Amino acid sequence: MKDVVIIGGGILGTSLAHWLARLYDGDICVLEKEDRVAPHASSRNTGVLHRPFYLDPAKKRVFAKSSSLMYGIWKDYAAKNGLPWLEVGTLEIAVEEEQYKQLEKYLEWGEANGIDKKDLSLLSRSEVKNSEPNVECVAALHCKSDTAVDYGRFTEQLKMDAEANGAKFILNSHVKLVKEEDGYVGVYVKNLSKPILSKLMINCAGGNSIDIAHMLSIGKEYTDLHFRGEYWIADQPYASIVNTNIYSVPRHPSFPFLDPHWIIRVDGTRQIGPNAVPVAGPHAYEGMAIDANELISKIMEMLQGGTRKLVLNPEFLSLLWDEWMSSLSKDAMIKRAQRLVPKLKSEYFTRKGIAGIRSPVIDNTGNFVPDTIELEGSHTYHILNYNSPGATGAPAYAAYVISRLENAKMLNLPRKNKQSDIWNFEQIISYFD
Repeated sequence: MKDVVIIGGGILGTSLAHWLARLYDGDICVLEKEDRVAPHASSRNTGVLHRPFYLDPAKKRVFAKSSSLMYGIWKDYAAKNGLPWLEVGTLEIAVEEEQYKQLEKYLEWGEANGIDKKDLSLLSRSEVKNSEPNVECVAALHCKSDTAVDYGRFTEQLKMDAEANGAKFILNSHVKLVKEEDGYVGVYVKNLSKPILSKLMINCAGGNSIDIAHMLSIGKEYTDLHFRGEYWIADQPYASIVNTNIYSVPRHPSFPFLDPHWIIRVDGTRQIGPNAVPVAGPHAYEGMAIDANELISKIMEMLQGGTRKLVLNPEFLSLLWDEWMSSLSKDAMIKRAQRLVPKLKSEYFTRKGIAGIRSPVIDNTGNFVPDTIELEGSHTYHILNYNSPGATGAPAYAAYVISRLENAKMLNLPRKNKQSDIWNFEQIISYFD
């Protein structure tokens, strides 16, 4: 009998294991369906450590605080463990005059979220041109301390730390069924003859988290869609056309599609993207090849409830068509990106970058859910819709979740002796009070 089983070995699941093994005497186990941790969203994101200037400190309080707190902790952790850390900065640009007010709001939010004033400034068009002559905008918010990192390597290091404190990671463990019994949870893993029994199960399985919750008839009012975001790598010598991350004020804030942005990766490569290719599963990184049963299941799901209402929304259909067309054509992608950097040309990009899958959650009214969803069962806790900037704040958010589990009396394990270093649990959770 395990004390805690965590389903999902991404950066969030590994962060939870890191804290649990550090804080408690108990049998902590992580089940990851692949042969290593962080193989999906945690390694297939943009690799940006985001400062929270674009997060409303009231409506996005937990995410804003998590991201703000983790900047210094990640910086120290990277230095201690020899992990790459490349501060490149971000320009959040207003392409149209009416977007200027949003930049002013971002400046206010950033300061409220604890970003030092020396790291955050509002620039005029001419000031942007002085630093980035190939960027076209009305104005921009410059965040100097946005940083390129490798979240996959961060997760691997957290795993090693968790294992050193006694946590177990069982890889190649594809969960096929979860049952809640009296006093425990049975987790049935493919190729294992007996279920893994646990007093508490935490579901943070990313693109599969809705499916895990539905096995227990939890969160049936929610479903998800999957969109593959693809990037293109700028060839040399064109990579130096812009030397800062470039984002733009979103044109479609009602929908969780990212407008094109220019990203500097931790290895120094420059990439432009993403588009949004509709796919039937959370791991369809190439082409349209998907499991037939998965496709049939997703189509049946879309024919009922909130997804059916969404796909009848004219604005959504129009946006989907635009995104779909750009996914089929590199030229169309670059044309959209020329709103930010007019000098970009399709021939500057001959290689595809890393593709990732975004799995937005939809409620039964047909609306995208903007926030992370936390749902409780008798002996289970489910974290759904954990999206950007989830990797940035994952360990702080994991501490917040553990504090909630303690307060709800779902986690009853003896505490270990306190350890004082950058991973100060009490100090971190006090930040959320």
